[in-house]
Amino acid sequence: MKKLLIAALIPLLSACFSEVTATDLRPEPLHDHDRCHLCGMMITKYPGPKGQVILNDGETRPQFCSSRDMFNYVLQPENGRRTLALFVHDMGATNWETPDDSAFIDAKSAFYVYGTSKKAVMGPAVAPFSSREAAEKFAAEYGGRVLGFDDISLELLKSEH
Repeated sequence: MKKLLIAALIPLLSACFSEVTATDLRPEPLHDHDRCHLCGMMITKYPGPKGQVILNDGETRPQFCSSRDMFNYVLQPENGRRTLALFVHDMGATNWETPDDSAFIDAKSAFYVYGTSKKAVMGPAVAPFSSREAAEKFAAEYGGRVLGFDDISLELLKSEH
């Protein structure tokens, strides 16, 4: 009987110790009083795409008033290696002035327009899109160049365009 009980408990115990993976995680909604992890500004008070990071513990979720601030945080080596998942607003699926949290997408698979005339809260916008076509259409209308996730660097963010 003890062997049967132990055999029945093993799957339950292993579930308690299973690792959280990035595919298991979803972004949380942003609230009116949430503040940017990097600069302290009220996140929802300003236009443009926002960002959210989930750290390796699966619980800690720094949130950012702009995708630019999210990149400034994540591209710092001490933060990047602690990052499990990243989310940004798909600006092809939501309004620039008040992005809807149902439009959060995986930041690593997004395409970005940098150097656009559209204004964001913290310097030149890093406008994310779920498709290259949407990013190219936005760039044709508002200027800027289309980049992939790996093309965004601290050096780029320090430049004006």
